[in-house]
Order: sequence, then C-alpha cells, then structure tokens
Amino acid sequence: MQSSPVIGSAVPAIRPKGDVVIRIEGITKEYVMGESVIQALRGVDLLIRGNEYLAVMGPSGSGKSTLMNMLGCLDTPSSGRYEFNGKDVASMDDDELAEIRNREIGFVFQTFNLLPRSTSLQNVELPLIYAGLGVEERQRRAAEALMAVGLAERMHHKPNELSGGQRQRVAIARALVNQPSIILADEPTGNLDSWTGKEIMGLFEKLYETGHTIVVVTHEEEIAEFARRVVRLRDGVIESDELRC
Repeated sequence: MQSSPVIGSAVPAIRPKGDVVIRIEGITKEYVMGESVIQALRGVDLLIRGNEYLAVMGPSGSGKSTLMNMLGCLDTPSSGRYEFNGKDVASMDDDELAEIRNREIGFVFQTFNLLPRSTSLQNVELPLIYAGLGVEERQRRAAEALMAVGLAERMHHKPNELSGGQRQRVAIARALVNQPSIILADEPTGNLDSWTGKEIMGLFEKLYETGHTIVVVTHEEEIAEFARRVVRLRDGVIESDELRC
C-alpha cells in the first residue's frame, strides 16, 4: 500500500541556501519567424542557489519554456550572460555542454521520455552509460535511485507495466542518478491525475528536504504552492520574484 502524498497548505521553513548554481544576467532570446522577430526573453536576471525550490510560472507566451531551455543548456541566448556553477556557458563547446546536461542537470519532462522496450532499471541507467560507468556500478546506482523514489519492486518492469505516477518516478530516478547540481522539471504533473500529481510533488518535497535544488516550470498555482520561491514571467520579463515562508 502506498503512503499518502505530502499534502498541505502550510509550507515548511525555507532551508539554508548553498553556493550559487545558476546566475543569468540580461538574458534575451529572439526568434525570427518569417518577417517577424519574436522576443521571447527581454533582459532576464536570475540567481539560483543550491537547495532552492523554485517554481517558474507564467501564461502561454510568457517565456517560461524558453527560460527553462536556457537553464538546461538546451538553447543559447541572443544576448546576456549565463554562468553555471561559476562557468560561462557561452564559452563552452558542444562536448562541454553535453557533459553539463548529462552530469549536472537532471531533467524531468511532462511526457516522461522513457524508452518503451527498456525496464525501469535500464531507463535509469542511461545517463550513467553516457558517463562511461561500468555495468556493475551503473546498475548499483540505478537501483539506489529507484529505491529512493519508492520503486524497489518495479525495477524490472517496462513503462507499459507501470502507472503514470510510477513512470514519472522512474523519470525522476533517472534525473537523480548522476547526483546533479539541479533538477529541472517541466510541467511534471501535466499528464497525471490530481491525486498522482500530489504524490509526485510530495516526492519533490522529500528531495528538497534532503538537499536537492529543484526548479519546476508550471502553469498550475496548486503545483507552485509546493515551492519556496515563485518567479512569475510575463511578456519575456520577470514580473515578480517571491519567497514563501
């Protein structure tokens, strides 16, 4: 029997913060569409420290997905500066960026992005294969990550043998397995029912309490309520940046 998700309107105290993980200054992003230029971001400044739990919110077209791609080193800004763990991202080559994405950033997507013919264990192992770890070491670490998200008994199940919530837990285990500097979650409950969504947010709560740095992009206020800091975007600029106690 699964335990009840962590639910409640009261947010526990904000934990002490660590060193700066992400620093962006004056970031802009423009897209050319035909004869039009779309300004997705218009001079965004943002500082994220270790062990923060941050929600990024905004209506459609606000720039939150673009910002998420910037934070995850999946896209490059048109102007401005982005430092990840003190290093200028613009100075990195493709191999260095791939290393950052694989070792330093754990991604959790709305659509899970699991390999359908692979088991939970094999899906979680993937980042470790890219990192060059041997079979025994990566299986051990993948198993530990799955146990950490409550899937010890589902390691050898394939995605079609799992519920939506279990699939997302596999995706979170995969994001954790390389012990990244930050976890980026893009609408992580978007394909889940409300009860399962709260279970997943309860899991993020536990990860935060054990020292992980988490950024969740969401359009749902009830999901953002779990975070300790809420950044709201509108028309490509930060409209508000609020700490919650």
